[in-house]
Amino acid sequence: MSKWVRVAGVAECGPGTALERVAEGRVIALYNVAGSLYALDGVCPHQGGPLGEGELAGSVVTCPWHGWQFDVCTGQNQLNGNVQQAKIPVRVEQDAIFVDLDAPTA
Repeated sequence: MSKWVRVAGVAECGPGTALERVAEGRVIALYNVAGSLYALDGVCPHQGGPLGEGELAGSVVTCPWHGWQFDVCTGQNQLNGNVQQAKIPVRVEQDAIFVDLDAPTA
């Protein structure tokens, strides 16, 4: 079952930007890569840094705390193939961005 929750307006996350939101106690990192929206678990697995506050270059976000990098489209860590950040499904309805909080986090 899905649990879609509104986390932002489309205008809040323009192309090439990252945005951090909290939805029902869960930190969500939103990214706009060339007009396509992606979401990851917003807590870096290294030491809990805020991935939604990281710098986005193309489809790669850099954690502002210690420089860990993830492809926001896939969740894949850029240096260690064994580290995968949980992706969260995103959908847009009218001018709002929704994420599915019940999606598996593996």
